[in-house]
Amino acid sequence: MEFRDDVDLDASQVEDHGSSSFSGGGLAIGGGAVGVVVLIVALLLGVNPTNLLSGGGSHTTTQQQGEDLKAKCRKGTDANQWEKCRVVGVVSSIQSYWQEALPEQQRQTYTKAKTHLVSGTWSTGCGQGSSAMGPFYCPADHNVYLDLGFFDELEEKFGAKGGPFARAYVIAHEYGHHVQNLLGTMNRVGGDRKGAESASVRLELQADCYAGVWAKNAVTTGFYERPFTDADIQEALEAAAAVGDDRIQERAQGRVDPEGWTHGSSQQRVHWFTTGYSTGSSARCDTFSGAI
Repeated sequence: MEFRDDVDLDASQVEDHGSSSFSGGGLAIGGGAVGVVVLIVALLLGVNPTNLLSGGGSHTTTQQQGEDLKAKCRKGTDANQWEKCRVVGVVSSIQSYWQEALPEQQRQTYTKAKTHLVSGTWSTGCGQGSSAMGPFYCPADHNVYLDLGFFDELEEKFGAKGGPFARAYVIAHEYGHHVQNLLGTMNRVGGDRKGAESASVRLELQADCYAGVWAKNAVTTGFYERPFTDADIQEALEAAAAVGDDRIQERAQGRVDPEGWTHGSSQQRVHWFTTGYSTGSSARCDTFSGAI
């Protein structure tokens, strides 16, 4: 997963609010800031679990001012060297792709969703956020919130292989929710938020599929040197499996209860990312019709 050295990054799409300092090599991140118990409650990688569709106050953060990404993240060479610049590159590629891939009506009115690099607690359009929730997308303010310490937890406590593309998958999943928000898909969830066949599970699996669609087409955005390798995709598959509801429940309570699922099983998450990646078509991501 290598960015083109000369590609221009759009650092305006990412804001840093005093998260962990820059790490070299695009790999080393500050210590994990996400508690396993609360992660299980949040069930990871989804829309803000406290308010899936609710409105709220305007976005403000409580952290100290972060580093100036516009000064440090200018070119693909920066993304290949620094973790936060890698986030900028991934976000830039994802949004570049969806701006062109969405149906014409949504494409013309596409609003870029910012990623906020955060730590501790902060306010969002969906209510109070914290690092303990893991990454999430807030539909009320069209923002993604990410504590980089989450990736340490994903690897150390949930057994994911880790690596740059595992992290790109997480970000692409959250932007899948942005696409769902723009298309009105989130309105289909309503109160159906738990259970193996629930609308919540279908929403999350579709976001996984959308992440795979972007991965298949990412090289066409001009940000990457070459298509992703099999090793890159394996990182994403292991991350998807690590955050399946069944695996989280087994680790937390020693048993699996499909009635409590909100995101889908490990097998389902891997299947739908693979569907998106193998076809490269968002039309193949209809998780709301038929069996999942």
